[in-house]
Amino acid sequence: MNIAKKNAAIAALGMVEDGMVLGLGSGSTAEIFIELLGAQVRQGMNVTGVPTSAATAACAKEHGVPLVDPDKVDRIHLTIDGADEIDENFQMIKGGGACLLREKIIADVSEHMAVIVDASKMVKTLGKFVLPVEVDPFAMGLTVERIYTAMGQAGIKNVETTLRPIKRGKKPLVTDGGNYIVDCACKKITDPILLSGLLNSIPGVMEHGLFINLADTIIIGEKDMAKVMEIVRE
Repeated sequence: MNIAKKNAAIAALGMVEDGMVLGLGSGSTAEIFIELLGAQVRQGMNVTGVPTSAATAACAKEHGVPLVDPDKVDRIHLTIDGADEIDENFQMIKGGGACLLREKIIADVSEHMAVIVDASKMVKTLGKFVLPVEVDPFAMGLTVERIYTAMGQAGIKNVETTLRPIKRGKKPLVTDGGNYIVDCACKKITDPILLSGLLNSIPGVMEHGLFINLADTIIIGEKDMAKVMEIVRE
């Protein structure tokens, strides 16, 4: 187990209170958190989780974390999730695990979102990690052309796009929501807020990996500790 990721997950566990409904993120760091949460549940902690992917649900069940359908709760107190990149303004890229749509739905309705990462995920400018864009398979070529246009309007030139395949295969990966993922190699996203708005305006784009103004806390795991950063919003 990566010790930096584990330290971030341990620090996030300190934010969990008895009786909470938790949004459970996807990815390797989130799964470490779920494993640790399961140990607390076995010791008597009363929490309920809302998973953001089929893989997360399977992980939670494996470790004994009770789950609830998101339509059966009236609030989500806290979401714990990872990130592929996050900057000093708390803007981030997510979706490396192809769960971005459900992750964003849960993050957006949560009262608080804590992002657990190791130091390698902290960046000054987003874009080194590919930006995943989840698209409807219908008329995908037309949608991709509009994605190119949006990128140019945001000042991003020569974007390379790749239809994400399944692992060890040539067929397109299909998300839990039945969509495809187009990975966009932007290299540098100088205005993620502008690009987010432009992508949101494209009908064939079901969601994208820019998570804007959703993170409230960043927990950065290190070898011997975790650093906690809190955003201040007016």
